[in-house]
Amino acid sequence: MKTRGAIVRGVGLGWEVVDLELGEPNDHEVLIEVHASGLCHSDQHITDGDLAVELPFVGGHEGAGIVRKVGSGVTRVKVGDHVCTSFIPGCGVCKYCARGQSYVCQNGYLMEKGVSMDGTPRFFLDGEPLGAQCRLGTFSGHLVCSEQQAIKIDDDIPLEVACLVSCGVATGFGAAVNVGEVKPGDVVVIMGMGGVGVNAVQGAAKAGASHVIVVDPLEGKRARAAEFGATATFATLEEAMPLVHEHTDYQGADVTIITVGRVDGDIIGEAFSSIGKTGCCVLCSLGQSTPGIAINPQDLQTMSKSLKGVMFGNCNPAKDIPMLLKMYKDGKLKLDELVTNRYALEDINKGFDDLVSGVNLRGVLVHDHAAVAA
Repeated sequence: MKTRGAIVRGVGLGWEVVDLELGEPNDHEVLIEVHASGLCHSDQHITDGDLAVELPFVGGHEGAGIVRKVGSGVTRVKVGDHVCTSFIPGCGVCKYCARGQSYVCQNGYLMEKGVSMDGTPRFFLDGEPLGAQCRLGTFSGHLVCSEQQAIKIDDDIPLEVACLVSCGVATGFGAAVNVGEVKPGDVVVIMGMGGVGVNAVQGAAKAGASHVIVVDPLEGKRARAAEFGATATFATLEEAMPLVHEHTDYQGADVTIITVGRVDGDIIGEAFSSIGKTGCCVLCSLGQSTPGIAINPQDLQTMSKSLKGVMFGNCNPAKDIPMLLKMYKDGKLKLDELVTNRYALEDINKGFDDLVSGVNLRGVLVHDHAAVAA
């Protein structure tokens, strides 16, 4: 079938809206009519060259839509189901899934190539195959993916907010709750108040942290932090540390979570130095794959500190996406408030400009299927 979506042809070139051809779903695959896609910094890393993929490439991974067709053998969803896309598949049987770690399911292998699990493409441009972000491509109005990446959700949840749980919400919330293991009374520092950081704030607050301190250079983002559970905000970590010391008897934070737009070794080192004995530094952010993190090995060992990476908030998509959406329906998790601006497909570059400049907590790309049909 024909569909329309946004691709990147080269580093630094931004997104180009084109007409695409989409293959049929094979065994255990589904065709999804995508209604909304969050504009996530992970896709910006492709245009910046931080994430190496085979270009040209279809963007987007944080999506929600409706299942329109299923291949043979599909059992997890049916035609008409509303779904969130999971950028990590969950087979349920590999050693990682079997021990409750489907966020690193073995079927995530070679996802950077963007082709189906059987090694063949689903997107084509002028007859030439294209890969898609996380084997999805939610910047396209339609996509084909494994049923392992389609998580059924309730039909009454607006797809424009449901899409956010597919990445940013789960990653940030899980970074605090699952990885940082924030406990009642903890002092937590969150570096970066973007689409992931704001949800780390929500997670830390829900976990009972006594102080949730946000560090972000942008005044507009700091101004909204309290709305999501922050107790204090600062432009720099240096400015925040006196308050951290005041609340910890000069020991340092219990948990510091790095959610800046683009990370490097110096930022990680600064965050690591902010935690105290047995403290945990949690890294959510991406950056260039250059070696070197400025941390003191003796500090790591003698103070029993930890530095942890995060994938999808160490959530299990099939369980945690519905759980987070239930929290939303119960009024216990803010999603509507995350959406700063909505963009048409043709305005996708404006959306990413707003992301980079810090205008948005989260921008959402909304596919207009009525206009396409007309």
